[in-house]
Formats: sequence, structure tokens, C-alpha cells
Amino acid sequence: MAERMIGRALSRREDKRLLRGEGRFVDDFAPPGAAHMAILRSPFAHARIRSVELAAARAAPGVIDAFCGTDLDRPLPEIPFRLAGLSGFDRFLQQPIATAKARFAGEPVAAVVASDRYAAEDALAAIEVDYDPLPPVADPETAAKSDTLVHDGAGDNVAIRYTARRGDADAAFAAAPYRRRERFRTHRQTGLPLETRGLVADFSDGETLRLWGAAKVTYFNKRALVRAFGLPEDAVELVQLDVGGGFGVRGELYPEDYLVPIASRRAGRPVKWIEDRQEHLMAANHSRDIVCELEVAAERDGTILALRGRTVADLGAYARTNGGIVPVRTVQFLPGPYRIPNYSCDAEIVVTNRTPTGTYRGPGRFEANFFRERLIDLMAADLGLDPAEVRLANLLGPDELPYDIGELIPGDTGTAYSNGDYPAVLRRLLDEAGYDDWRARQGEVGADGRRHGLGIACFVESSAAGPPEHARIGAGADGRVEVRVGSSSFGQGVETGMIQIAADALGVASDAIDVRHGTTSLLPDGSGSYHSRTTVMAGNAVAEAAAAFRERCIALAALRWNAEPESLAWSEGRVERAEGETIGIAPLAAFARSRGESLEAAASFDNRGRIAWSSGAHAAHVAVDTETGEVAVLGYRVVEELGRVLNPMMAEGQAVGAAVQGIGGALLDRIRHDADGQLLTANLADYLVPASVEIPRIETVALETHPADSNPLGFKGAGEGGIIAVGAAIANAIAHALGRSGEGPTELPVSPGDVLRLVDERRK
Repeated sequence: MAERMIGRALSRREDKRLLRGEGRFVDDFAPPGAAHMAILRSPFAHARIRSVELAAARAAPGVIDAFCGTDLDRPLPEIPFRLAGLSGFDRFLQQPIATAKARFAGEPVAAVVASDRYAAEDALAAIEVDYDPLPPVADPETAAKSDTLVHDGAGDNVAIRYTARRGDADAAFAAAPYRRRERFRTHRQTGLPLETRGLVADFSDGETLRLWGAAKVTYFNKRALVRAFGLPEDAVELVQLDVGGGFGVRGELYPEDYLVPIASRRAGRPVKWIEDRQEHLMAANHSRDIVCELEVAAERDGTILALRGRTVADLGAYARTNGGIVPVRTVQFLPGPYRIPNYSCDAEIVVTNRTPTGTYRGPGRFEANFFRERLIDLMAADLGLDPAEVRLANLLGPDELPYDIGELIPGDTGTAYSNGDYPAVLRRLLDEAGYDDWRARQGEVGADGRRHGLGIACFVESSAAGPPEHARIGAGADGRVEVRVGSSSFGQGVETGMIQIAADALGVASDAIDVRHGTTSLLPDGSGSYHSRTTVMAGNAVAEAAAAFRERCIALAALRWNAEPESLAWSEGRVERAEGETIGIAPLAAFARSRGESLEAAASFDNRGRIAWSSGAHAAHVAVDTETGEVAVLGYRVVEELGRVLNPMMAEGQAVGAAVQGIGGALLDRIRHDADGQLLTANLADYLVPASVEIPRIETVALETHPADSNPLGFKGAGEGGIIAVGAAIANAIAHALGRSGEGPTELPVSPGDVLRLVDERRK
């Protein structure tokens, strides 16, 4: 019996090629004769466009074409929703290029195509645009009351208002012996993948479109482009190359997904566009921008009776493909993994003259966890209780699961946490962090002269919702097995993971399997990589395709041997019969070809809306310099219950990488605009992210105590749990370090100035 591959810490197949510099990213690719495109972006957050004069740009050296919105020969499409397209959002859809009005600083206004990038960039300076600047709507909290409209025909700046509730929160608050209310905010951030966005399009004949550099949801994007350009399905192909990180930002439909093909069709040659870092920071999706007023009602022993809140979320200037996810998931996840019978939250989602928003790793979860877990610590301090004991008393136990959370997103019914043991996960974290020793050490001054604190936070996480995923397994005459999946890869180890699943299901060696993914010509359909769904959805699709492949091999062997299929069996990559004779994949593939057939099988996996719910807890050890306000994270621990772990090495890598991003989100990452809607963080000197020297040792524990009941392999998503509770755990640790457990940070990221203000308040 071959050694099982699922559960092994197998080194990633992809890494050898990438570490040797053999990766092929979109900027490495250029078809013969490719031209380069540069985009002129609005310098104003809000302005009418009176005219765009392109003559000088068209006459510039090396320029092939220059165009604006009014030059295009067909109506501009609206970029469609993909997820969370709530009622009313359709008033705020974006077109690929601004025509009459620019609504954020960075919106495309014109484009230049030239023989090289330098000529294209230089020619942008020759374009003359007559702008009529308008007052910007820059503050989401006042957007609803503003006399200025971001979209003139919309009537107001409110995309939607709704209330999520279960139980009777108002009655519970009226009778509660303890109440605490606080205002929180998570400021704007962005995923900032190492590789910026880029695309190469060949639409030179105007009849067939190939687009290289696609990522994340290639099939959805393909269908949108088919509709936009009026092409047959088989005339459009999106090709995925290597991708240098995604984190929710890469791969959604953006204006450039339309503009690059338009430029190629107009120029009659392939066109390439690569985003620079300034463009990325001003034009790629932002995220996290949520204000929350949250109130808890409880007994004096810390039993939570109700949670009540109000959130204001900023969509930015347009409702983009998945811009509604962060605000609706924030409201949905505010109660978290706790037994909170009464809950109510009023949600307001608005538009402003700022960059449109989308998802960033842990969307809505990171925000909700910060709000709730800070409030629990504040409540515990008010009541003189230990914050860990308060959590243990309120966490849902295994006998309470599944737990119906109610309709917390408009139209989203029948949602229930599945299986798990939330208190056990927290207890494991407390043991790992030495929490009992920390109870008496909170706020102590160490030998380094800094004040030390430990903060904790708990979370529950959904994964693998959405449409089915698809897979196909085939074999050639050499016996190598090829696995095709509809999911995409951002570097998270998709190839290795699918190899492990296929190797177990087929009983063949892992080095005899190749995996292809993401490109729309590989399979008729696919759903992509988001919501920590690839291992769950694509993995189970591969397992089912492998089962069908085994049956196909048995059927071919039965024909070759003139035997009944029921008399044959599959064993370790071969078909065998009672007499002891066996036949392998390679001769079966040759036999199939001799019959004019192929040896392949396809399958789809549909969890029919059943979500795989994981859970976890985090602990952060920080040291605070009360003279400078600097916060150093000295240690970090993540415990997650993941159902079944496909590859422990990759699961650890996901948790560690996510925690690093969370540390940035807790202490550094912040997109800033001024009162005129101008971006103030347009480079990496102003938009700060953690350097390697600022990252502590991050220790992770992956528990496999409750395999998911939503899929046969028992997997739960592992891509986002490492970030969800980081902001809350670090903020709680800062409060404990300062001896202000009943006060402390209420906004993320926490800057040195924020810390010094807390220190000054403590001294008063």
C-alpha cells in the first residue's frame, strides 16, 4: 500500500521552478509586435470632463493610438457584480473609462498606445483635459447627508440601508444590568501583492480575444467580456500565467480588463499594460473602510445577553464586482462564535469620491472581529473579569452546533455554523501561550524598559461557498496523469495540493501527476479561487474525477480482456483481475487511442450551499515603548480547527503569511486621503507594510478534530484564519500592556501617535 499523501508535509511542486527564476509572470510575456499602453488618470476626486484633446499625444514619437471614452464606437459596458450585488447597487456601476465625469482620483480618462512603455508614458503629458472640479464627497460618515452627489442620477449617496437582527436586542438591553458602548473603525487598506496588475491582450482581428494575465475568477471574467464585446463563447480565452499574490485584490474585473482589449482592437496588434505601484495604490481595490458603533448587554457574571450596533461602510466611487462583501460580512460576523441570542445591526453603505473598494484577505471578518473582540475585553475590564474566562463562558459548545445564525445578510437564509468545539480551541491557545502565567504579568515593565501585554481573540470563519467547481483527469501514452481544475492559483500551492489528492485517489506516485489550472480553454467552466474555497471545492472535484477515471480505466480493461467490469478492481494505479494480471494507465491510454477514444474523466463538486466553518483563536505578545509609542510584536500564536489538513506545511504557510499581513493591518497599513479626496499614500514610503525584521516568530497549531460535514474529504478553508483575529489580538495586547484594559485602541491601524495619546490619558 503506497503511503497516503493527504496529510503529508509535501514540499511544493511549484517552488523549484519559481526559485530558479523560471516563473512566467505577465510582465515576462509579450507576443511579437506587442505595443504598450499607458493610462491617463483623473487628478481630481470629483470633476466634470468638458473635453479631452488628444491631437498632440497622437503626434508624439512612437505613438500608435490615443483614445478617450467618446472615441469608442460602441456603448461602454458597465462592469457587472460578481458577489453581494445588493438592491440599489446597480445605480453605482462603473464603466471602463470616464466620459462626462471623473469620480475618484485615479479613474481612467484616456489611454495611449505606443511602441514602448516609455513613449506611451511620455505621451500622456501631451493630453489636454478640460476639467471642471466639483466638491468631493470624501467622508463616508457624512456622505448620506451631503448635498453633493457622486452619481447625479442616483438621488443620494446611499447604496443601501438595512437592518440585520435575530431575537429582540432592544428588550434585552432594556433589562440588562450591564451595558457598554464604543465606537470603532478600521481604516482603508489594500492587499498590496508583490506583483502589480498587468494584462496582455490580442484582439487585433476584432473577432477573437486572448487575454493573458488573468487571475482569480477567469471564467466569470470571460463571460463578462463575451457580453461586453458581443463575441461567441469560444472566441474568448483568458490565460493564467504565474501570479505574484492576490489577497482579494488581483483578478477581479477592472476597467483595464476592457481597455487593454479595446486598445488591441484599435491598434490591430497585441497590447500590453503593466501597472506601476502608484497606479496600484490609487486604482486597484481598497478595502476595510468600516465605522462601527457597537454596544453589548450582559449579566454581571459576563454572560452576553445582546449585541447591538450600527455600521457605515464606504464603497468608494463605484460598486465594483465584489465591493459589497466587506460591509455585509462585517454585519454577519459581528456576533462571532459566541452564544448571543439577541443581535441587531443597522447597516449603511455609501458611495464617496474615493477609490472603489473590494475584498482583502478575511473581508468583513477582520473588521468584525476587531470590533467585537475589543468590546469583549472592555466589558471584562468593566466587570472585573478575566477576558479568557468571559470568552469561554460565552463560546458555543459542540453540543450547540449546528447553530442557526439567522438572516444576517439580506436574502441569505438557512445559514448555520456547522461542527466544531470553540471552547476547546481557545483552551488549546491559552495553553500554547502560557496564559495562566500572563494573568499576573499584564502591563509589567520588562528588562527592555517597555511595557508588555498579551492579547487574545477568537473567531469563526466560513469558507468554500459559491458555485460548483470542476475538474478533469486524463492520461497520455507515457502514463503521466494530467489534472485540470477550474480554480486559479496565486502561489498558494494549488498544484501541490491537487497532486496530493489525485495521488491518493488513484494510487499513483505524486511525481507522475501534472496539474493545470485557471486558463479558460482547459475546461468548459470553472469558478475560481476566493473565499478559501480551492482546497475544499477543487479538491473534492478532483477526488470525484479520480473516481470516474478509475471507473473509466476498469471499463477499458474489461473491453481489452473481454471481462465483466464487476470482476475487476483498481489497486495502486492499476486495474487487476482475479487471475493476478494487471494493466497500468499507460497501456490503457494507448488502448483507448487505438479505439479513437481518450482516457479521461471529468466531474464537478457542488456542496449545495453548505459552508465549511472553521474556528480559531489568536494570542499576541507585544512590548510598548511609552516614550516613543512604538509597538513591537514579540510573539504570535494561531490555533485553527481545520477539519482535515491537506498539507501541514502549506497550512502553516497560509497561517503565517496571513498573520504577517494582519500585523501590518494592525499597526501600519493605512490608505490616507485628504479632504479633497487626494491620495496621500501613493508610494511605499507613505503606505507602510511590515518588513521582515518587524515580524516575530509566528507559531501555528492546526487541529483536525471535526472534519467538515459539507464535503467528503472533510476539508475546511485555511487561507484566511491567520489574519482574521490579528487586529483584535494586538489591540487587546496593547491595552493590557498600558494597564488600560478598560480602554485602549478603538481604531486600526494603531499608530505610535495613537499609543502616545493613550499613554497621556493614563497619566492624567
